[in-house]
Amino acid sequence: MTKSALTPELDELYRGFRQQWLSPLWTAVDDLMPVQPTPTAIPHRWHWQDLLELAERAGELVPVGRGGERRAIALANPGLGGRPFATPTLWAAIQYLMPGEDAPEHRHTQHAFRFVLEGEGVWTVVGQDPVAMRRGDFLPQAGWNWHAHHNQAATPMAWVDGLDIPFQYAVDAQFFQFGRDSVSDAERTTPERSRSERLWGHPGLRPVAVDQRTTGSPLLAYRWADTDHALRDQLELASEGFPGVLEPGHAAVRFTNPTTGGDVLPTIRAEVHRLQRGQDTAPREEVGSSVFQVFDGSGVVTVGDQTWSVVRGDLFVVPSWTSYRFRSEAGSTDSDSGSLDLFRFSDAPIFEALHLGTGRPDLEVNA
Repeated sequence: MTKSALTPELDELYRGFRQQWLSPLWTAVDDLMPVQPTPTAIPHRWHWQDLLELAERAGELVPVGRGGERRAIALANPGLGGRPFATPTLWAAIQYLMPGEDAPEHRHTQHAFRFVLEGEGVWTVVGQDPVAMRRGDFLPQAGWNWHAHHNQAATPMAWVDGLDIPFQYAVDAQFFQFGRDSVSDAERTTPERSRSERLWGHPGLRPVAVDQRTTGSPLLAYRWADTDHALRDQLELASEGFPGVLEPGHAAVRFTNPTTGGDVLPTIRAEVHRLQRGQDTAPREEVGSSVFQVFDGSGVVTVGDQTWSVVRGDLFVVPSWTSYRFRSEAGSTDSDSGSLDLFRFSDAPIFEALHLGTGRPDLEVNA
């Protein structure tokens, strides 16, 4: 529709629209329906050591308890106007718990997970089931489950939290509820294996007698030993001429719900990628956004027009429809294998459920 020059009559019409809380499409079509995606989030990288130093300082100054609930420091994407959102749909934070501290019980509709870069000694208690947190472990928790944390170690511990807070905030779906002020002695135990692992942690097997109806995975801990073994097997098989890797030297695994085979959480996809020493990935561009953390190794990351050298612990954002690629730096890693290991979480399940995985026929989508 051709836009008309403003006249007194047209100005009066627009004033009438405003008085009745109406808005004509023809004045906003370029913003609402652009000819190509215009993401608001921008590529950004956070250094782990900078985050850890600030978290340690917060540990000295900010108590954990009712009200604040968690000593969690959110990543705020510079393109999102100061909101504590890593992307328009994903929330990421470093959480820090001092020795002997308890993070009180609560629950919320937001789906969440914890990913441990280093350390051990914290137990997350989900539905009164104590679950150990150790280096490399991925610990999902579907929304509206009671949960608390306690640190039984003599040293502080930090980890990465991921939630779908921005998405639920945008659609007005969020609820929060305080739990008990103190937990039972049984919940403060430190078992080697949680009840969820004893029931659901057996590959290819599920308990027949348990009727599983939760919205996310009933398995509350995906252990690094299993993740590492799966990645090594993929690369070894590829070297023997068998398929199974994304591209030469690039293995990846996805955490899945053992009851469905689908994503571990309804709104969040989580993966670990391993890039062998000296390897490059092909450039990719996807609908939806992702947050990455370097679990081990070092490399060079290019996201859009930004290129960074990254080392263990660093986090970075890949916005929707932004090209990205990685390179593992040969001979400069601190891991035994010399590979670059990347933990990734994204909002892919949302876009796939809404059939929004494509939309630009000139691009190949790798959602």
